[in-house]
Amino acid sequence: MKIGVLAVQGAFIEHKKIIEDLGAECAEIRQKKDLEDIDGIILPGGESTVQGKLLRQLDMFDTIRSKILEGLPVLATCAGLILLAKDIDSGEKSHLGTLPVTVRRNAYGRQLGSFKATGDVGKIADFPEVFIRAPYITETSEDVSVLATVDSKIVGVRYKNQIGLAFHPEMTQDYRIHEEFLRLIS
Repeated sequence: MKIGVLAVQGAFIEHKKIIEDLGAECAEIRQKKDLEDIDGIILPGGESTVQGKLLRQLDMFDTIRSKILEGLPVLATCAGLILLAKDIDSGEKSHLGTLPVTVRRNAYGRQLGSFKATGDVGKIADFPEVFIRAPYITETSEDVSVLATVDSKIVGVRYKNQIGLAFHPEMTQDYRIHEEFLRLIS
């Protein structure tokens, strides 16, 4: 099994380490040819606007979008969630638009609004959640499963082959979300 982690900007190295610690091969996605022969992809936190721009400049945007729509499993965290979202509630142009949700960027404020919480994420109990300039989901389509909430705000969803999280599971020592992602693929 080979997992690609988008490595053009953002917190990708932590995801790569976890995937490798769990015994799977992990490739850094930096150019279009890196998208060949991957069984899943991780879209990490970082700056969604910059990531979206780089995906287009590096000619990876259409390929990633097509692969996700064709069923490639994807784990998207923080900025990755924004990349996947069909709509951004500020009216900004969306990016990949494969996940039928609306997100609010920087919903908890700037860096000083960062915080930690503990909550259930689907069947995973008491998961440590790290929120850094995090979005949350304001709307979902009917067929999106809500996996996690914090203070009545949706912070985790699953839709078909896509898992979108507003928080950073890679910033913890708890690998259960990455384990679930790998199980989704195998």
